[in-house]
Amino acid sequence: MQVIDVTCGENVTIIEPANVYGCELEDDVFVGPFVEIQKNSLIGARTKIQSHTFICEYVTIGKGCFVGHGVMFANDLFKDGKPNPNPDSWRRTVIADGVTIGSNATVLAVKICEDAVIGAGSVVTKDITEKGIYAGNLC
Repeated sequence: MQVIDVTCGENVTIIEPANVYGCELEDDVFVGPFVEIQKNSLIGARTKIQSHTFICEYVTIGKGCFVGHGVMFANDLFKDGKPNPNPDSWRRTVIADGVTIGSNATVLAVKICEDAVIGAGSVVTKDITEKGIYAGNLC
């Protein structure tokens, strides 16, 4: 387990093993085992991150969210067909309060509005701007 340079609120739980570094976890956040949360990310109060989830740099997740098992976030879109070494050019992901993301979803650099539900296995490539249930390939 590696927890380095993390700003933690009160009652934060991180289950080992996990890699959590350079990020902020607000009050009552739960982080399951085998989770990675990278630097410059923020996890809002009372949010639960389930096992095997990957949260890359520059992801903001609101308060009271649920992120299921094996959810993958990606902000480098490989526009040149390879990884971009310049993080300043990576897009940002913003998940509003009360969002539920089902297991094995993939979330690219998007904004998801408050109280939206993303179905298990979904691929989110565009902003979600209205509360609702979204499932499948959301291109």
